[in-house]
Amino acid sequence: MVVDDEADVRTLLTTVLKRANYEVVELQDAAALKASFSGSQPDVILLDLKLGDADGLELLPAIKKQWPTVEVVVLTGFATIDSAVMATKLGAYDFQKKPFEPKHLLLSIERALEYKAQKEEASSLRQALSTLSGGNSPIFQSAAMKAAVRTVERVAASDISILITGESGTGKEVIADLLHALSPRNKGPFIKINCAALPRELIESELFGSVKGAYTGSQSDREGLFRQAESGTLLLDELSEMPVDTQSKLLRVLQEKEVRPVGGRTSYKSNCRIIAATNRPVDQAIKEGKLREDLYYRISAISIALPPLRERPEDIMPLANSFLKRFAAQADRVITGFSADATERLRRFDWPGNVRQLQNEIQRAVLMSEGTIVEVGDLSVISASAINQSESDLSLMEAMERNTILQMLKETNGNKLETAKRLGIGRQTLYNKIKAYAIET
Repeated sequence: MVVDDEADVRTLLTTVLKRANYEVVELQDAAALKASFSGSQPDVILLDLKLGDADGLELLPAIKKQWPTVEVVVLTGFATIDSAVMATKLGAYDFQKKPFEPKHLLLSIERALEYKAQKEEASSLRQALSTLSGGNSPIFQSAAMKAAVRTVERVAASDISILITGESGTGKEVIADLLHALSPRNKGPFIKINCAALPRELIESELFGSVKGAYTGSQSDREGLFRQAESGTLLLDELSEMPVDTQSKLLRVLQEKEVRPVGGRTSYKSNCRIIAATNRPVDQAIKEGKLREDLYYRISAISIALPPLRERPEDIMPLANSFLKRFAAQADRVITGFSADATERLRRFDWPGNVRQLQNEIQRAVLMSEGTIVEVGDLSVISASAINQSESDLSLMEAMERNTILQMLKETNGNKLETAKRLGIGRQTLYNKIKAYAIET
């Protein structure tokens, strides 16, 4: 939107802007601007400081009140430092002197649009956080998860290293996504690596890079994840599964902010934020020699602990309803909620696979449901009353978990990979539970 009382200036501005593929609305005075307040909001306003019927500085508060997210670039032939400072204080994005250079003006508009987009993105993300822990229908109602979200809001903008702890399926990667999205690095890459998924002999070259000939089969230089994550964020998932000698090299990288490729003679500066996550209790991992204590203290300047779902039952139904809404929309189904029996079953189940298992369960229920509400028969999780009494040597929760695994193995015809996926747990975790519960497959 161009607001200027000189017709030839409006024509020139409009010509320059349309050549740059902008849509333009021309207004000649303050009265026309005020009349346009009832219409659609522009992205940027080019505002003359001296209009025939008003002072541009006096109009700025009214513009920002009516259109809070619009960016205003002030134009004037009578530029002074005082007027520039005042315009900025009143909400103007930039201050351009007449006669203007088209390229400088277009650059100012481009930057104003980028700034507007960044603010809107941040606002959208903060609204998402509000929906997680507050607002009208919060997804997280437990005090522990509300505290975790508040921590995310406070520390996201910094470059400090963060350690996220919690059992598999509690949402550690979701928290990492939020930390990156709310940080100033959100325009940069977000690189993720599961330290448990890489062979011991490859993890260092994957992280730090390598030079040609550094190891058998190395035919060319390899760019490591630290370099790929430059100006962005690097998530080290399952940190305690990283070989201890690699942890030592990682500690040196964190301390010196320099990375040396495997087989290389020179180091390069590293500029990425580190977020780490582990599903092992930290004290146990350190005691067992799985996690270096000095690395733990270096990487956990801020620690965010996510409790298992069984310890925050008040979050179960808000999460279930959120998943139901999403998966019903994806399946193009009209499913409005859960029956009383289904709700009770979900609330009373132990959820060994945590939020990931709940998500998979609701997705399955949407596909199985034949009506507009999810019935208890649409669920695959079983109630405590269905536990075989011959398993009295197990605790109630263990017996429920054992029967859930048995039922899921039956549904997948013994496919352990698919069973682990549906339960929301890792394959190795499933193997360990099958062995612990003496389940024959």
